[in-house]
Amino acid sequence: MPQLLSYGLTLRGLAHVFGASRTTIARKLRLLGAIARADFATELADLKPLQVIQFDEMETFEHTKWKPLSIATAVCENTRRILGFEVARMPARGLYAKRACEKYGRRRDGRARARRKLLRRLAPKLTSLGLIKSDKNPGYPPLIREILPRIEHQRFKGRRACTIGQGELKRGGFDPLFSFNHTAAMIRAHVSRLVRQTWCTTKKIPSLEDHLYIYANFHNNELLTLNQRRAMRPSSKFRTRSS
Repeated sequence: MPQLLSYGLTLRGLAHVFGASRTTIARKLRLLGAIARADFATELADLKPLQVIQFDEMETFEHTKWKPLSIATAVCENTRRILGFEVARMPARGLYAKRACEKYGRRRDGRARARRKLLRRLAPKLTSLGLIKSDKNPGYPPLIREILPRIEHQRFKGRRACTIGQGELKRGGFDPLFSFNHTAAMIRAHVSRLVRQTWCTTKKIPSLEDHLYIYANFHNNELLTLNQRRAMRPSSKFRTRSS
């Protein structure tokens, strides 16, 4: 089931595949999510000190686009290993802001608290010569100076998104935040509730977090390992035919 959840199958689809009710599958998601969180924390504690991480946020919503969510995410630049998530509510913006406030009232912004929580969790894993890369979000520098005063922080101007990669990959030339953006594109492609322009939406934040950590373990332990094995194979033009 974790593999099916990590390859874009919805809870309704899993219920159909296993001949179970959606309630049963939802309960199984909570159980698998608890196991995934524990395994993820254990693996993070066993990691060697990190030199360079990339930090940014993805956005999704709960139930309706008028109730957006932010997902603070950190990724190891060299390996594209997912290092953690924190989900937070945020107020609607742009054309949705006025109507969302009228219908659902004022919505608290929990993004700063989520960023702080994630960075504090990662602080013991960063060396004194470490580096954090992010976009030019004005909320990042004071937070990083507060929690990681000895860590260098490099900021890069955001660029226009491509159509491919679920809108996470950027257009034109070298992308200094490619590790984060590519990983974000993979998360959106593999976690059904995060796929853009879908009717599969998150109803409860804990369920979203469970799904994210289930995928993170699959991404770190299976997808990255598979890619490394493929990279180590000799190119076809250098292979010799067996006699």
